[in-house]
Order: sequence, then structure tokens, then C-alpha cells
Amino acid sequence: MVVRLVLPATLCRRGVCRLSTRLFGSGNTRNVGIIAHIDAGKTTTTERMLLLAGAVHAAGEVDSGDTVTDFLEQERERGITIQSAATSFGWRGAAVSLIDTPGHIDFTVEVERAVRVLDGAVLIVDAVAGAQAQTETVWRQAPRHGGAAVA
Repeated sequence: MVVRLVLPATLCRRGVCRLSTRLFGSGNTRNVGIIAHIDAGKTTTTERMLLLAGAVHAAGEVDSGDTVTDFLEQERERGITIQSAATSFGWRGAAVSLIDTPGHIDFTVEVERAVRVLDGAVLIVDAVAGAQAQTETVWRQAPRHGGAAVA
């Protein structure tokens, strides 16, 4: 799995940060989404980010069904994300609202809804499987709604 994260210099150009400021009481909130094709490691990456930020004491595992963002019973049984889920944590003085999105083509509308509120998106590409058709689909969704996307 290869992950490169580069955030644009001005994340608030669409007013999303101003909205977040009202909701969270912090002018330093960033809305970031994790996007990719199915089984690329989006939920696993989300769990590791929560662990590194100190938001959880132990990272959940998709195969064990104990992740923070996969909360629906069917998600836990099937080991896939069906519904976008948001979580938040603090990182170096900033509040990060993180959205874990589904990767299966049947749930593309969930990704579409999520990217509308993002300041930026991180595209995860499985280093073994490489880019797939759904990878390209989610890659095109973020810029279409004015968000920055990095791979």
C-alpha cells in the first residue's frame, strides 16, 4: 500500500472550514476523506491514523470486525465499508474530521456525497493490485466538487 499525503496551501477556499469553525469551535479544522477502490486499505489506514493520533488505544481490524468506522452489522460481517463514516481527532494543534468512504462500485453514491464536504481527499492505491477501474472513478470525483485530491 502506497500513501502520499499533500494538502493544498489553502484548504478553506470553499468555506468548509468556516462551517467547521462554527460546529467545532476551532478555526483549524480540516475535513479529509480517504478514497480508493475496494480492499485498498481505506479503513485500515483510518484505524492507524486514529491510533497514531491517540484517539484510540488499539487499532481495530477489518477482519475482526472491530473497526471504529465500520459500525453497521453487515459491514462487520462482510468486511467492507457500505456507508461513509466520519470520525475526528486532534493532530498537531488541528482538528481533523476524517471520512472513511466505501470502495465498492455499488456504493459510489456514498463517495460522491462525502467528497462534497471535503477540504481534501487522500487516494490510496494498493501497491500490489495497482489502479483499478473504481480507483479512477473516485479519483475523478474529488476535483469535480472542488476538493483537492492527492495520491
